[in-house]
Amino acid sequence: MDLGFGQTLGGIMQTAFVVEDLRASIDHFVRDCRAGPFFVLEHFLAPDQCYRGEPSRADVTIAMGFAGHMQIELIQPLDDNPSVYRETIDRRGYGFHHFGIACADVDADLGRYQACGYQLAFRAAVPTGGAVAYLEGGDVAAPAFLELLPATPAMNEHFTRFWRASRAWDGRDPVRPFL
Repeated sequence: MDLGFGQTLGGIMQTAFVVEDLRASIDHFVRDCRAGPFFVLEHFLAPDQCYRGEPSRADVTIAMGFAGHMQIELIQPLDDNPSVYRETIDRRGYGFHHFGIACADVDADLGRYQACGYQLAFRAAVPTGGAVAYLEGGDVAAPAFLELLPATPAMNEHFTRFWRASRAWDGRDPVRPFL
């Protein structure tokens, strides 16, 4: 299945970074990488987050934009609550965090990844429907987490809108609302 933003299910469609200052990071990607515009969700605090088997109350601001067909996600933690984001900062500092893979059925793909040695580190509902799952491990040392993203109609509509905005973007209005 092709997604509206030039990607197919099952492959890497997103690279994500945990950042200290979201606005400065957006400026970097716009100025130095010609990516954008970025669509910002000021608070992503899902009520049913589960981090390493425990309920989590971590709050983050996220921004998503495109460079060609690759979606770039920027994630700024807003608190010190335990999370996959805070864990990465504590272990390695700010920077690359995960690859995102769009899935028709996150639960089915989660089972396949777990059968290959991956472990679930985080799960949370997302505003576009379904829930994401962050995985680590596998048979080899992965450089970061893998995020399984539910390819819902709402996700496809939002991401396609973001991608289309990037195709004809003239550099104006680099920060826009997510919803």
